[in-house]
Amino acid sequence: MVEQAEAVTAGLLVIGDEILSGRTKDRNIGYIAEYLTALGIDLSEVRVVPDIEGEIVAALNALRARYTYVFTTGGIGPTHDDITADAVAKAFGVTIDVDPRARAMLLERIPEADLNEARLRMARIPAGAALVPNPVSKAPGFWIGNVIVMAGVPTIMQAMLDEVAPKLTTGVRMLSQTVPAHAKEGDIGGPLKEVALAHPGVTIGSYPFMAEDGRPNTNLVVRSRDPDQLAAAVAAVETMVARVRAGLSA
Repeated sequence: MVEQAEAVTAGLLVIGDEILSGRTKDRNIGYIAEYLTALGIDLSEVRVVPDIEGEIVAALNALRARYTYVFTTGGIGPTHDDITADAVAKAFGVTIDVDPRARAMLLERIPEADLNEARLRMARIPAGAALVPNPVSKAPGFWIGNVIVMAGVPTIMQAMLDEVAPKLTTGVRMLSQTVPAHAKEGDIGGPLKEVALAHPGVTIGSYPFMAEDGRPNTNLVVRSRDPDQLAAAVAAVETMVARVRAGLSA
């Protein structure tokens, strides 16, 4: 893993009609976001597209031109609607065929007599791609250019992410600290804006929620890659919150 000073960014392309229809509830976006954040990679955009080649190609080309990495999930199984590999090959303008390396991986789990045409679809890899091992079910993902193609099944996707993580270039990790406001979001909105403007080197998010006692509350999350800037902003937020609460109780 190589760390660089500037930000490393990523886009995520979630592929599958079943996600858009609601038949399958996505469990990968949050996991990938947390995983990449821990590595020092900013997940900057997520798109969900159907199993339509043109839609996949267009989204993939847009994302790979914009971010350091693009991760995809879904559409690399054995059925006719698993078209991600073909779409990626088209996006990169390369051929695609059964890859001997991928076929050998399948044979570690599947007897050759059972390696039918459908299962061989999982060994079709765009020319020039590196394979991403799959320790769970052996059918590999692949990595071409800055695009990393992974399975949609969460356990398999997570194993593939573990395989590629050591090879990723990472940035300085984002630090964060949460300040409980013990106040409604509307009460601290104005003063919070002033704090944010005074600390341009940090980002401050406001997250309202209902407390256990049924009262509205707000968490303020301060983020920065610079520990000194983070500490200064947190102190300013805490001072602001104390001032607002004092005014509310007066």
